[in-house]
Amino acid sequence: MKAVIYCRVSTKKSTQESSLSRQKQELVALAERYHIEVVDIIEEQASGYDIERDGVFSLLDHFAHKKADCLLIQDETRLGRGNTKIALFHQLGKLNVTIYTTIHDGQLEMSESDSMVLQIVGIVEEYQRRIHNMKIKRGMNKAIENGYDPTKNLKNIEQSPGRSRVEFPIEEVIRLRQKNLTFEEIAVTLNGLGFSVSKATVHRRYREYHNT
Repeated sequence: MKAVIYCRVSTKKSTQESSLSRQKQELVALAERYHIEVVDIIEEQASGYDIERDGVFSLLDHFAHKKADCLLIQDETRLGRGNTKIALFHQLGKLNVTIYTTIHDGQLEMSESDSMVLQIVGIVEEYQRRIHNMKIKRGMNKAIENGYDPTKNLKNIEQSPGRSRVEFPIEEVIRLRQKNLTFEEIAVTLNGLGFSVSKATVHRRYREYHNT
C-alpha cells in the first residue's frame, strides 16, 4: 500500500511550525507501524475551510493518477472543515482512497453525521446523473420522432470512440432547431453524441450563424 501524508495548520505563525513537524513525525511512525510506503509528504499552512489549497490539489493528483491509494492525516479536521471536509471526503471516496489517522491509530472512523451527509451527497449525485442521461435520451428521441437521423448528418461519425471533436456542429444545431427542439434539448442531445457544448454556447453560436 502506498500513501500520501498530509499535514496542515491553520495559520502561518512561526509557532505553528512545531505542530507541522509533530504531525509529520507521528504520521511517518503510523506508516511504519502499518508497513505503508510513503510516496509524498505534503505540509501546508492554510485554513481548513479553503478548498483551493495547493496541497489538496497535489494529494488529489496522486490518487487520480494511481500513485497512491491511501491518505494519512492526524485527524479529519486536518483535511478540512465544514463543507470543504465533506467535499474532500466525497471525492476521496470516489477515488477509493483509504484514510488512516493517528487519532484512531488506524483507519478513519467517520462520525455518524458525516456518514449520513456523504450518503445524501452520493444519492443526489446519482440522481443528477440519471436526470442528465434522461434529458439526453428524451432529446434524441424527440429529434428522431421529428425525422432527425444522426447517422446521416454527423460529419464525425467515422471517428474512433473518445477522439476529440473540436468543430462545433452548427449544421446539426440548425437541423435540430428546425425540429422544434429547445436550445437546452439541443445541448444535451449533442452531448449525448459526444460534443461537449452548453446551452449558452448552442444559443450563442446559433445567433451568430443567423447574424453572419
